[in-house]
Amino acid sequence: MSNWEKYVRKVVPYVPGEQPDRENMIKLNTNENPYPPAPGVRKILETFDAGRLRLYPDPAAGKLNSAIAEYYGVKKEQVFTGVGSDDVLAMIFMTFFNSEKPILFPDITYSFYEVWADMLRIPYNRIPLDENLCIRAADYQKECGGIIFPNPNAPTGELLLLAQVESIVQGNPDVFVVVDEAYIDFGGESALPLVEKYDNIIVVQTFSKSRSMAGSRIGFAISNEKVIRYLNDVKYSFNSYTMDALTIELGAKAIKDKEYFEMTRKKIIATREWTKEKLRGLGFECGDSMSNFIFVTHKDYSAEELYNALRKQDIYVRHFSRPERISNYLRISIGTEAQMQKLLDFLKSYMV
Repeated sequence: MSNWEKYVRKVVPYVPGEQPDRENMIKLNTNENPYPPAPGVRKILETFDAGRLRLYPDPAAGKLNSAIAEYYGVKKEQVFTGVGSDDVLAMIFMTFFNSEKPILFPDITYSFYEVWADMLRIPYNRIPLDENLCIRAADYQKECGGIIFPNPNAPTGELLLLAQVESIVQGNPDVFVVVDEAYIDFGGESALPLVEKYDNIIVVQTFSKSRSMAGSRIGFAISNEKVIRYLNDVKYSFNSYTMDALTIELGAKAIKDKEYFEMTRKKIIATREWTKEKLRGLGFECGDSMSNFIFVTHKDYSAEELYNALRKQDIYVRHFSRPERISNYLRISIGTEAQMQKLLDFLKSYMV
């Protein structure tokens, strides 16, 4: 029998949220935006010259990077783009987490961090959240090979204040601190101002949530120019043409529509706060999510029971059976107010 299998790199993969495709379903399980992308995105799709697809795209994604840089008030050379923030984060892991010391991230957080660390043979320590499922900045003041955390955290939605983020960056000057801001547009203050003060911070964001473009896969990092050069060196050594020509055009157009962005962002925030109030009225504990989802538990009903009951009604939410500490929680993405009302109506009838 062949021995080829002993040379295989074996990992436990990340498990993405379920992607059902059912008529009239209410999909609240993968933190997608319930509203369509900016109107200009549709215009690009209607007018894009398909003949351009015979040519390779700009490997530097210059048009998109310039649009992002203009929006955030930084230089184009401070921007790195990739195929969703997962692609950007994977490049960061490969580029900057190469110490023999363990990197640090929360014990309850985005589970892809552990997958990348295992795949790339990066040592790591998971730092426990406190009793309220919040990150404690003081716990990250220790020797390590790097730090990464989402802000707001996922799946809890809890936010670290900017001063707390800065204390982590300031207290770890010899390693990189990566702030994963996939949900920052729904509450809180971005760590982007810290990029001008410290040379060891990388801020990562995405078009998938607040800009309604999960299907296009656009993520980006902002840091100082030297850091971005290192990231590009790894990218071009791995895959030069990561962003396709159409996606570059769509992203550049989407980020310029500030009015539409603000309108949909504010609608989601308002719906989130309204939904929190209604769920608390049904006996749920909701925490203080500052993201486009809420993390809830109920003392009288198991999360698995509620998850299955909702699923039978074609209402999809997310249940994490592990770790045990959050096994009785549901993560519920924020949809339209009408979608959230249907969720609430079912829960009211089910929980009588």
